[in-house]
Amino acid sequence: MKITAIKPYPVWIGHRNQLIVKVETDAGVVGWGESGLSGRERAVVGAIEHYREFLIGRDAFQIGAIWQELYRSQYFEGGRVLLAAQSAIDIALHDIKGKALGVPVYELLGGKHRDVIPTFASTPAIAGAETIDAARALIERGWNAIRFFPAAWDNGDGIFEPRESIGKTARFLVQAREALGDEVVLGIDYHHRLSVAEAASFCQKMPSGTLDFLEEPIRDETPEAYEALRKLTDVPFAIGEEFASKWQFRPYIERDIHQFNRLDLCNVGGFTEAMKVAGWSEAHYVDMMPHNPLGPICTAATIHFSAAVANFAWLETRANATDLYAGTPTAELFPQMPELDGVVFKVPDGPGLGIEINEKLLADARFEFWEAPHLRRRDGSVTNW
Repeated sequence: MKITAIKPYPVWIGHRNQLIVKVETDAGVVGWGESGLSGRERAVVGAIEHYREFLIGRDAFQIGAIWQELYRSQYFEGGRVLLAAQSAIDIALHDIKGKALGVPVYELLGGKHRDVIPTFASTPAIAGAETIDAARALIERGWNAIRFFPAAWDNGDGIFEPRESIGKTARFLVQAREALGDEVVLGIDYHHRLSVAEAASFCQKMPSGTLDFLEEPIRDETPEAYEALRKLTDVPFAIGEEFASKWQFRPYIERDIHQFNRLDLCNVGGFTEAMKVAGWSEAHYVDMMPHNPLGPICTAATIHFSAAVANFAWLETRANATDLYAGTPTAELFPQMPELDGVVFKVPDGPGLGIEINEKLLADARFEFWEAPHLRRRDGSVTNW
């Protein structure tokens, strides 16, 4: 089965752009993939179009060999743009192979470990009692793992001051733990906006046991910085959504720095690379907690990955994921896509990813320029979004 076309579609869907990739074959079987480099979709399109030039005519079943060729075919290997392109192609090739063989993608990965995929849901940014009420509403719906976002990170003025945020956020989390009880898993995503000193101060403002995980407190380029922070707090770390290869995960796994891998299937290199990271993580008792902020293709692919790995904790989801698309152009674009069953995703049993796309609507969709907020501190200096 030969690859005959690779078509990238950077299109605005719902509230953001999504980079959807279609791979066609001479047998008429097509596969769908998605790239995860939000806000830089057109850069990834360039890489996909370059790869297309030498992938046409290749055997679509040789997924591992294609992955290696894509990675090794340039002197400057890797990087987030190139791996985001590889991710989409790799996911689409798995979709093709599953469809051609008449099996779900997870069967290509060793079979499923579970019948349903537990999820965690998030509240809006911390705003006091109303945020605790939002968490209670999630608990009433059945979620036992909830993520918060910090206070004062977006007041509409583009200003984020870490020290102003951490005190208010820590006080809130202590109140939330008292109000919600010890049975629920509570975490917070600081989106790498803190320094080591700020993150340590934040953790030290709360009693031990307040948080079950702290997500992306600092930037991840330097493992030694996380090692320093590890010595200053006992809160489990959830990191890795920005990592674009097993080599970026390597020092964190081997040095036992973190406890949850926020692997993003659409950034790390697709199924081929994700399964290697999962196995490596299992040997170090690190659980998979996949990053899943994109569209239905990413969700479908991550469900198959989550079904196929032993060391799995929760899959990120939107609490209103089903309602988010109901009656919208997105629902028409994806006539078949994953839907929450209460607070879990049921593992599908159909061939491939189990995604269907209305290609006429996809062809009519358009890209819209979008840029993440450029945050500054009060002194005018640039800080992280």
